[in-house]
Amino acid sequence: MSNLIENKELRADLAQQIDPDLQPTKKRIMGTVSYGASFMGGCVSVGTFSMGAGLIGVLTVPQAILAMCIGCVVIAVALAIIGECGHIYGIPFAVQLRSSFGVTGVKIPGVLRGLPAIVWFGFQSWVGAGAINGCCKVLFGFDNLPVVYALFTILQVALAIKGFEGIKWLENISCVFIIGILIYMLYVVNTQFSTEIGDVFSKVKGTWGMPFWAATTSFLGIYSTMIINASDYSRNATPDIKPVKAASIYTISILPVTLFMGLIGLLVTAATGNSDPVEVFSTTMGSKFLTVVTLLFIAFAQVTTNVLNNIVPPAYVLMESFKMKWSHATVLVGVLSVCVMPWKLVTADSAAGLNLFTQFYSAFLGPIFAVMAVDFFILRKKKLDVNDIYDKQGTFKGINWAGIIAILIGSICSLFIMKLSWYVSLIPTGVLYYFLMKMLPSSRKFCKGTIFEK
Repeated sequence: MSNLIENKELRADLAQQIDPDLQPTKKRIMGTVSYGASFMGGCVSVGTFSMGAGLIGVLTVPQAILAMCIGCVVIAVALAIIGECGHIYGIPFAVQLRSSFGVTGVKIPGVLRGLPAIVWFGFQSWVGAGAINGCCKVLFGFDNLPVVYALFTILQVALAIKGFEGIKWLENISCVFIIGILIYMLYVVNTQFSTEIGDVFSKVKGTWGMPFWAATTSFLGIYSTMIINASDYSRNATPDIKPVKAASIYTISILPVTLFMGLIGLLVTAATGNSDPVEVFSTTMGSKFLTVVTLLFIAFAQVTTNVLNNIVPPAYVLMESFKMKWSHATVLVGVLSVCVMPWKLVTADSAAGLNLFTQFYSAFLGPIFAVMAVDFFILRKKKLDVNDIYDKQGTFKGINWAGIIAILIGSICSLFIMKLSWYVSLIPTGVLYYFLMKMLPSSRKFCKGTIFEK
């Protein structure tokens, strides 16, 4: 451990050339409670609602619950694996990528990480704006969704510009009532539609075959974006949050909200045929007060998820790849999220499409995870020279073709069995990266500090 600590300080001449937001974190602001709260608030995703809706007619309720649990445990372990680098050295995801892809090569995995985040940001902002618009309609008779959507997007970007200091208080507040509201929402769904739910699921036989494991991929896929940039979060965690403790925090935080959101999506869509949570809960809560509270919760949940998972990571990528300032990068992410036209994603048929979209991008993110894990744990034995990795003219200058080729081949393998895309990619990508680092002449210079260094 002494060798790791020695390399944490960034040389003054390098520090002057690097945006402060990309430099190694010195102030760790998130303890156990704050860190857990950030993931609990950050994982209340309407995307999970849609993934649950996509399981109708495929799995029984117990099978759906087990599929969600398996997906969440895999997520927790994967977050702990990738996040350890950021926790030890305080470096963000965009810089961590340099050791396996090179200073120039990081643009490829960065774009593959950033695009799904921007799509989800747009999708969840539209849903959240719909909830706020519903509240305005109930309370004031005001109804103008496009205007509400624009203002809601601006609000989230403004919160993100404040960085993790702003995110911390937001997530701490949100976790106080998230579980309570989710339990109540599930109770309302089960009592209001018990007959309809019983009728639908009485005809479902379920399966333990491919559809079951594909369901675990769908729930895992929602967070596969978050997994590979785990260092963006772990670099802010206090030193006592070691890997085992971190994995426990992730599980305790992610599993309950995923189960509730997924089950609510599954049951309410089965009963009503409607996969739009805003429309469903605006008509079924039984009172104006409960309707407003529930819709505000849906809107607030999108803020906590978007700020943590869908604005910060692509903003870091833009900063690293295009030398942008933090504030400019976050604004650009907001603009791009509008360009994906989220109003076309929130339709009656969106649940099946979002499942397919999740499985598709997971085919690219699984290989990136495999390369990063093999590079840091197997080849480098968790030892990085921070000054070296920040020096754009040093060891990691250019493109590490071993990493690029490995994720390309791994992604192709995944697309052959897209329903299990994330899982399928791991072993072929990891093995290929290991041997390419050993054999490719162009990758030899990236072997400094690895077991292949000569």
